[in-house]
Amino acid sequence: MPAENIFKRCGCRYLETGKQMGNNCPKLRRPNHAWSSDHGYWAYHLELPPTIDGRRRQLRRSGLPTRRAAADERNHARELLALAPAWDKRSRRDIADALQAAVRAKEPLPEIDRIRRRLRGDTHLADIPTVAEYLTDWLTHHNVDANTRGGYESIIRVHLIPHLGDIPLDKLRVSHVRAMFTAIEQRNEELLAAKASPDSAVQKSVAGRRPTGPNTCLNIRACLRKALNDARADELLPGYNPAALVKIRGDRPKPIVWEDERVQQWKEDGKIPGPVMVWTDEQVIQFLAYAAIHCPDLHPMWHYMAFRGPRRGEACGLRDSEVRLHRQETTINHQITTHGYTPVEKPPKSKAGNRDVALDDDTVNILIAYKELRAKWQRAAGPAWPNTGLFFVRQDGHAWHPDSVTQRFSRHVRKAGLPPIRLHDLRHSAATIALNAGVDIKVVSEQLGHSTTTLTRDTYQSVNKQLHQQAADAVAKRIRDRRQAA
Repeated sequence: MPAENIFKRCGCRYLETGKQMGNNCPKLRRPNHAWSSDHGYWAYHLELPPTIDGRRRQLRRSGLPTRRAAADERNHARELLALAPAWDKRSRRDIADALQAAVRAKEPLPEIDRIRRRLRGDTHLADIPTVAEYLTDWLTHHNVDANTRGGYESIIRVHLIPHLGDIPLDKLRVSHVRAMFTAIEQRNEELLAAKASPDSAVQKSVAGRRPTGPNTCLNIRACLRKALNDARADELLPGYNPAALVKIRGDRPKPIVWEDERVQQWKEDGKIPGPVMVWTDEQVIQFLAYAAIHCPDLHPMWHYMAFRGPRRGEACGLRDSEVRLHRQETTINHQITTHGYTPVEKPPKSKAGNRDVALDDDTVNILIAYKELRAKWQRAAGPAWPNTGLFFVRQDGHAWHPDSVTQRFSRHVRKAGLPPIRLHDLRHSAATIALNAGVDIKVVSEQLGHSTTTLTRDTYQSVNKQLHQQAADAVAKRIRDRRQAA
C-alpha cells in the first residue's frame, strides 16, 4: 500500500531564505530522535486514489493538537476509502474528492454513515450544502414567475434560513421542521402577549410586527417541500422529504354568507365575520343592477366573474379571440396579474387553469351589448384605439390594470350600500350559486380551474345550504319513519 505517515511540523523559518522549515526544524526532535512534546503541531498525509486523469495525490492535514488526533483522522479517512471496493474506481475517486474538499475548507471529514448511504443510493459524494446554501442556490435557478419568486424569497429569508439554515441538507429531519413551526407558534404567542400588554413601552417594542398566520405556515411548508423535492431529484437529499411528513395547523378560511342577521350585526358594529365573505344571490343581483347604471364600463366584467367565476387576472386578460358568443363559451388561457404594481401577462396559474367556460343566456346578452358599447368607444377614438387583443378594455381601448378593477369594485360596493366583499369573492359567489343550483361539484371545479375537486369541496360545501338542508331533512325523515314503525 502507498506510504502514509504521522509527523510534526512547525512555523519556524530559515534565516537565510525565510522559507518555512516544515518538519525539518531541529527543535521538533529530541536528542533520541523522538518528537518534541513542546514544539510544533501534528500532521499526517495519506495516499489517495489517483485523479480521473491518473495524477497522484495525497490527503494532508496539519495543525492537529495531538498525535492521537492525527492518527484518528487519518484512520477515519482510511475507513472512508475502504467503503468502496478496489474495483470501483469512480466511487473511490468521489470519496477522495470529498476528503480533499473537507480539508481545503478546513472542515471535519465526512461522516462514515453519510458516505455509506450515498454509496448505496448511487448519489454524488461531494460535500453537501447547508439548507441555507441550497435554498439560496435553488431560488436563484428555480424557474418561476416574479410573484412566486418574491413569495419564496420572503419565506426563505424570514423563516427557513433563520430556523433551518445551518443544518446540512442531508441532515435535515422531520424534528427540525416541527421545531421551526413550534418556534413560530411561540413567537406568535409572545407577540400577541406583548401587543396586549398594559405597558405602553412593551406595546411599542412590537409595533408593526405581525404574527405568522395559518396560511403563511402552509406556504412555508409548501415552499420547503417544493425545494426539498427538487433536492431529491438532484440526488442531494437521500430518502424521504421531511417537509412532506409535517402536519401543521392551518386551513384555508371558509367562505361565510352574508345572511340577513350578519348584515344587521355588521351595520351595528362594523365588524366583518370572516376574511372570506360571500353575497347571497339577491345581493349579487342588487350589486350588478347598481353597477350596470353607475359603472357600465366594468359591469360586464363583474357580471362575468360573478356568474362564471374566473379569477381577476383571467378576466382582465381574456382575449377577444377566445370569446365565442355564438357558441356561448369563452376560453381562458391568458391572464394579467401584478408584480408589485406592474402588470404582468402570463398563462393561468396551473394546467387546470386553461379551460373552456360555458356561458348562460343572460351573460351572453350582456357581453353582446358590451361589444356594441366597445365598438362605439373604438369609433370615437378612431386611429388612436390600441390593438390590445383583449376583450375587456377601458373606454380608451387600453387594458385594465387589475388593481384599478379592484379599487373601482370596492368603491361601488360601498356606494351600493352592500356588505363588503373582496373582488375575488365574486368568484366564490359564482361557486356557491352553482352548487346551490345543484350543479355537480366536478363541473364547478372545472369551471373554476381547480386542479382537483378536493379544493372545491373543502372550500365551498360549507356554504352549500341545499346539501345541508337535504341532509337535515333526510335525518328527520328517518326519525319519523322509526317512530311510526314503533
